Amino acid sequence: MKRGSAAVLIVSITWFTTSCVVIEDGEVGVTKSFGSIADEPLPAGIVLVAPVLRQVETWNVKLQELKESSQVPSSEGLIVGLQTSLLFQVMPEQAPEIRKTIGRNYINGLIVPYFRSALRDVVSGYPVKRIYAESGRKEIAEKIRGFLEKNLGPRGIRIVDVLLRDVQLPQRFQESIEAKLTAEQRVAQKQFELEQAEKDAEIEVARAEGAAQAQKIVRATLSDSYLHYLWIKTLNENPNVVYVASEANMPIFKAVGSK
Repeated sequence: MKRGSAAVLIVSITWFTTSCVVIEDGEVGVTKSFGSIADEPLPAGIVLVAPVLRQVETWNVKLQELKESSQVPSSEGLIVGLQTSLLFQVMPEQAPEIRKTIGRNYINGLIVPYFRSALRDVVSGYPVKRIYAESGRKEIAEKIRGFLEKNLGPRGIRIVDVLLRDVQLPQRFQESIEAKLTAEQRVAQKQFELEQAEKDAEIEVARAEGAAQAQKIVRATLSDSYLHYLWIKTLNENPNVVYVASEANMPIFKAVGSK
């Protein structure tokens, strides 16, 4: 290959590679030509561009997360710390419009202000106890989501979910909760001890009643007939034992050979 042809080939390859934009899955292309932004986004693929005549920006339309740490007042005026997450997506067909009206920095210019405003407005209507409760947090998250869907949906942002990851209570409120939990644990321990003592008492009563019943049965069976029965039974079982009469007419058993 001649040097001239090789040079042309190298220049052609360089021009081709520098004049292409690769739009990956989860992205769309926004076309700008002579300062004018096209209304339709470009799908995934390879797009030829001309540095002066045509430019293509890639826009992320995958799921994104915005984390926010904020200090917001409750309905009592107490400051509550919140760790929240907003899951959202740019609507692919709306990417050109967002580029026209807001620009590339749409997260800080559009989403963050609305998200912070929703946090303040919604949380301020709840007492601290309600914010801390799981049911209250779910309700707050749903209200924030509804607010954002109403205000950001028409602007091309799809709200996927709002998560309240953590709630940091005011110090004095946290101390009161801990004191309440400690008191509840003490009451539960005392209740357990009382129930255990009652159970032990029931066992002792049952034992005493059983012993008394056994003694009653023994006393009832110690009759003359029963003692004679034992005498006969003993003589039959042990021929080395003899019966010795007593003045009380009670049998006395004595081994043969004993004095």
